[in-house]
Amino acid sequence: MTQFCWLQSRTQAATAAVVIATVAIITAVTGPNLVHLYQADVAGCASRGDCQAAAAAFSGDDGTLRLWLGELVVAAPAIIGMFWGAPLVAGELADGTFRLAWTQGVTRTRWLAVKLALLGAASMATVGLASLAVTWWASPLDRAGMSPFGSFDERDIVPVGYAAFAFALGVTLGALMRRTLPAMLSTLVIFIGARMAVTYWVRPYLIAPLVQVRPVDVAGYGSEGFLPVAALSSPSLQFQPPDIPNAWITSIDLADRAGHGLSASELARACPGIGSPASGGASGGGSGHVQAPPGAAERLQECGARLSTLYHEVVSYQPASRYWPLQWYELAIFLAAALVLAGVSLRSVRRIG
Repeated sequence: MTQFCWLQSRTQAATAAVVIATVAIITAVTGPNLVHLYQADVAGCASRGDCQAAAAAFSGDDGTLRLWLGELVVAAPAIIGMFWGAPLVAGELADGTFRLAWTQGVTRTRWLAVKLALLGAASMATVGLASLAVTWWASPLDRAGMSPFGSFDERDIVPVGYAAFAFALGVTLGALMRRTLPAMLSTLVIFIGARMAVTYWVRPYLIAPLVQVRPVDVAGYGSEGFLPVAALSSPSLQFQPPDIPNAWITSIDLADRAGHGLSASELARACPGIGSPASGGASGGGSGHVQAPPGAAERLQECGARLSTLYHEVVSYQPASRYWPLQWYELAIFLAAALVLAGVSLRSVRRIG
């Protein structure tokens, strides 16, 4: 059965080998130059006193390649789920070959279990190797950018969990829907939804974030010469992220001494005219930003001074020391989900008449 599974999967294996070899060659050829540039431009910046400028300049090196390599690691699990997972059972059912495959002395449960194990391991290995190569290649850029959380989804071990989950999801949907194309599309949609849900609603709270209380430090309105369009219809404040080295800032809020937040109506009363189009003749098109009205930065500073007497900033964040625990926790979540889906797919195959 193992040999039969290998013979059926030669095309996928060859494709994966070509992709991994290509990534390995690209990173091996360009990686040493990044290390050299980091050592020359960034490593000694503290003695020159220009670390911020040096890191900003270095981060622009190979920006396009970094983007594409990162997108490859992000997209690979979804592609595996669609093209390896979804057709595994659905393709057999659509072609009618399941009648032959399941009557050759191998039970359908064993047939699927072997394929789940071998192709699932191949999926995890493929994405894991790609992530390993990209993580090594981008390590100088990540050190220059300081925060490890900016590329959390593209580095280290969590992509392995994404691959296992996507593959198992594709197999399960194929077994349930029994049609390849709908299963492929559903795999993509559900995988993206699951990833977004974990990123925004689960990951920030896997470990209770640390909280830091700080004096009000408001920035944004007019500081760059532009205003967000949303500010014209709903007055709000745009906060300057605090300087917490390598941390992931999950939220910044204002609260008074009783712990009550600042509402839009209270902001309008405390700082009349902030965010109002009538207060300065803001103008602009549909590009997402509008030109700041004259004096917006000064009015923001005055607003911050008023609010600082009644409110303080409450900053929630994950420190850099929690990067690896969060990686392991998220990996465990997706591996557990993959095991549950594998059980569902085995149960579904047994029920196919």
